[in-house]
Amino acid sequence: MKTSNWRIPMLIVAMSLATAWAIRGQFGHEQGAAWAGGIGGLALVLVSQRRDWYRKMMLVALASAVGWGAGGMISYGMVVGYGNADNFPNAFYGLGMLFVIGGLFGLLGGGLVGLTLDSTRENRVKWGSLITEMAVGGLIGYYFLVEQIGIKMTPPRSEAWAVCLGAGLAMLWHLARGKRNSAMRVAFFSMLGAGIGFGFGNFLQVMGKIGQVSFNMWNVMEYSIGFFGGLGMAYGVFSSKWPQDIPGPKKWENWSSYIIVGLFIPLIVYRESLSFEHLVRRFKDLPNVASLATTSTIVAAIILLMMMCLLYWKMKKERIEKKDVLHALFILWIPYILVSYIVKGLFGGVMEITHHLYLLNVLIIIILGRIKNAPISFGDLDKVPVKKWIYLLMGAILFMAFLALLASSLHGDIGGHNRFPLD
Repeated sequence: MKTSNWRIPMLIVAMSLATAWAIRGQFGHEQGAAWAGGIGGLALVLVSQRRDWYRKMMLVALASAVGWGAGGMISYGMVVGYGNADNFPNAFYGLGMLFVIGGLFGLLGGGLVGLTLDSTRENRVKWGSLITEMAVGGLIGYYFLVEQIGIKMTPPRSEAWAVCLGAGLAMLWHLARGKRNSAMRVAFFSMLGAGIGFGFGNFLQVMGKIGQVSFNMWNVMEYSIGFFGGLGMAYGVFSSKWPQDIPGPKKWENWSSYIIVGLFIPLIVYRESLSFEHLVRRFKDLPNVASLATTSTIVAAIILLMMMCLLYWKMKKERIEKKDVLHALFILWIPYILVSYIVKGLFGGVMEITHHLYLLNVLIIIILGRIKNAPISFGDLDKVPVKKWIYLLMGAILFMAFLALLASSLHGDIGGHNRFPLD
């Protein structure tokens, strides 16, 4: 299995999802994560050099948006605080639970992307059955773990992690029954990458506080989960065996994906983060609040409308080529960056260095994309090495323990809190 030509494509996917996930921090919740997930999915299709996947670009973007976005319901602010604790038990609990939360993001995101790539006319994914099973699994997971047993990760906040865990386990059961081992591999490596990325990101945040680094270290943590999650998802895809020459999706499938990814998700982001009322609250400390909020919400609406029109124009093409995937990626991505500038107060003179770094990341990705790379030599793995995966999982947990031990031994009180009071 040749892996030398995976490096640049994997880096492009990792940086794309990382940058989009860092931008997601300006919006939060499911809709922000979904937009970022859609960008990561398009980046994956772009670097795959699979013409048959180009035709499915919006379906992959939708699967990635739904999968990575679903985890946005999980509350993790308290868990981050535990990771900042000055004692090993609570610090390890914090990093360990962030590993679980990040893993749930990656599990759902990678699994749904893998299923989309594995679906053919002869072996179609039964999406109706899958969604039903995941919904039921989520309900059972929550009521069994939280309501019946009383396992709580983030009291007194939402325990929606249990919903995602139940849905993820139901998805894995569906994959196992259908013998969709390639999709299962993508789910596992995405889970491992995003879990490590979230825990490691929290560790970096703690190091930034210790060193009194004048930078948004929360954004660093968000970038970390996106980078390692994207890296894991790309590795899972490139190392697995996939059906060849997949026929293009039906028109209604493409247009339904466009409606959700290109219209519905941006409109929800606009309503929740870019409406006049929201911006007035956000800009309360800036002068001329009403005028600033009005200008900002109007410009944001124009940007999103242009994005929707450009994506609609791109979707009308009968034949989708690589350049069309590239255009779709940036049509979805650049407006996301622009509205992140706006929501932070661009027209009030507020600009943060992190936003400039988003643009720098995009520039680096463009440069990487222009480097000539041999066609991807996909792997031929479609087996589920359970023992190997258990070892990798145990290694990741030990890594979290090491980071927790190191971090907690290097600082005193930096604003962390304890899940378990110590005598």
